[in-house]
Amino acid sequence: MSFETIVYEMKDGVAEIRLNRPHRLNAVTQQLYDELNAALGAAEADRDARVVLLTGEGRTFCVGADLKEHKAGRTAFDRRQYLQGEQRVCKRLLQLQRPVVAAVNGYALGAGAELAIASDFLLMAESAQIGLPEISLGNFLGGGVTALLPRLVGLAKARELVFLGERINGAEAVRIGLANRTFPDTGFLDAAREFARRVATKAPLSMQLAKEQLNFAAERTLDAVLAAELEGMTFVGTTKDWQEGVDAFAEKRAPVFKGE
Repeated sequence: MSFETIVYEMKDGVAEIRLNRPHRLNAVTQQLYDELNAALGAAEADRDARVVLLTGEGRTFCVGADLKEHKAGRTAFDRRQYLQGEQRVCKRLLQLQRPVVAAVNGYALGAGAELAIASDFLLMAESAQIGLPEISLGNFLGGGVTALLPRLVGLAKARELVFLGERINGAEAVRIGLANRTFPDTGFLDAAREFARRVATKAPLSMQLAKEQLNFAAERTLDAVLAAELEGMTFVGTTKDWQEGVDAFAEKRAPVFKGE
């Protein structure tokens, strides 16, 4: 696929999407949201894509909205369409039938932080910083972060991050439960790719069910959760991957899952 504001590459079961506006520190535009949404759709439709790796081209992940574009005389309708673009992308990240790994290099601010938080895994370079400065700018939050952030870090810490708008580094993000892991700046993208490849080796159908359940179980009753788990266990027991997992365990080898 051909894009102008992102780079899309497939290798070793990993669909790598790199935000590609380095001259603007990967600040988001309507076109970027549209192309990112299309790329996520392509990854979901590709049976070979087991995991999505989302990162930024150049020296940063994403510094948020491109304020230069906001001053270009857009109508209220245009602005609403742009804002809905982020909502659609973040919802897509949450509901995508593939795990998503966000690899944050440099800065993830505002909408950039919201894209990272909507992903299933958040990896950060040691010098990277993440923050939500919207309230400090008289703006507001998007991408479902008001629901996601308290679940990750607790309500008290979520208030602190949102109300104060302070940036935190990778180590602090891991400490409070916002990020999964931090890696040295040197070789960061290689480490993130290796992490994504490890995720890609897992059973894709089981992963899909686990992602849905983990992301949305909090909205369901206990009976609904138990019913969904029972359906999931029953379903995967009918797949070739389940038999491959059993056989691999008995034969003391690594399983080779095919998503069947």
